[in-house]
Amino acid sequence: MFDYEMLRLIWWVLLGVLLIGFALTDGFDLGVAALLPFVARSDAERRMVINTVGPTWEGNQVWFILGGGAIFAAWPFVYAASFSGFYLAMFVVLAALILRPVGFKYRSKRPDPAWRTRWDWALFVGGLVPALVFGVAVGNVLTGAPFRFDGDLRVFYDGSFLALFSPFALLAGVLSVAMLVLHGAAWLSIKVEPGAVHERAVAYGFAAGTLALLLFAVGGLMVAAMPGYEIVGAVDPAGPSNPLHTTTRIVTGGWLANFARHPWMAIAPMLGFAGTALAMIGIYRRQGALAFGGSSAGAAGIIATVGCAMFPFILPSSIDAHSSLTVWNASSSARTLGIMLVVTIVFLPIVLAYTAWAYRVMFGRVTTAAVTAGPDFY
Repeated sequence: MFDYEMLRLIWWVLLGVLLIGFALTDGFDLGVAALLPFVARSDAERRMVINTVGPTWEGNQVWFILGGGAIFAAWPFVYAASFSGFYLAMFVVLAALILRPVGFKYRSKRPDPAWRTRWDWALFVGGLVPALVFGVAVGNVLTGAPFRFDGDLRVFYDGSFLALFSPFALLAGVLSVAMLVLHGAAWLSIKVEPGAVHERAVAYGFAAGTLALLLFAVGGLMVAAMPGYEIVGAVDPAGPSNPLHTTTRIVTGGWLANFARHPWMAIAPMLGFAGTALAMIGIYRRQGALAFGGSSAGAAGIIATVGCAMFPFILPSSIDAHSSLTVWNASSSARTLGIMLVVTIVFLPIVLAYTAWAYRVMFGRVTTAAVTAGPDFY
């Protein structure tokens, strides 16, 4: 159906789609959880906030599973290098994510205010920590991860957990938190009844949007001055997957080269800035649909900016540039990519249709009166 080169490109695009899908769906869940202790003061208010995401958060995590599965199946070298090197960071993320289902299920088991407050803070950790660590991971991808392959293609990681939190990586992490808090605030502006919680969400969302715009701009300036990567010599896009067959060098400002070669890629950062600004306008004007649409576009643009800047690199190496993983040297076989593409064509529309149906069924604002009167609420 498609040749090897086209299959690799398609799966690079699909990986970006899955990451953006995760950010747009589970992202507002994380943002709402991070906002929970601050936008809601009373138990009724916190129950209202929790119930804006309670019916859908589990389905949203499908995108997280799909993203991890796609990396494992389509880019096995990337999976081997990143999941082994970032093992402790992944453990922290999973530990934080585990707090969410436990918090949702256990919070309302007892009426004790202290009990519920502890679970509220557990939900806050379950929202803030993954958002921060995912951004830190992106920052480390841009600066390069300390891994290398030997002649037998065994991967060796020479970094440490604390080394992941460099200044640029922390900036990327805080940008991720600001982006998802804005997205969560935009979701709350649609889902909660007008009142104190709505107004607090507007205030925090506007502040998060301002911070996101500032950090995205500062991050761009830092990327322009930091080392990037480029491939030296000709590359066979349909050649066998072997990172050691690629010659790579580090060049200052190398991550901006794609935008000079392909000006259309500038659409991504423009969308990041414009979408975030549009979300802030929507929040300020109390137009929830505009705010959520803008935050979705802004998050998609910010993520797409990273992908466009790095192409064809997926995971560069900071200690051995020649071990860097690209679209052309790190994929599975053509047969594997082809079979996976057929499966994706069949099942992805089903996932999308089910997601749309679920949100249609759950459409409408959550009110404190319904939460306190309904036995089926969290």
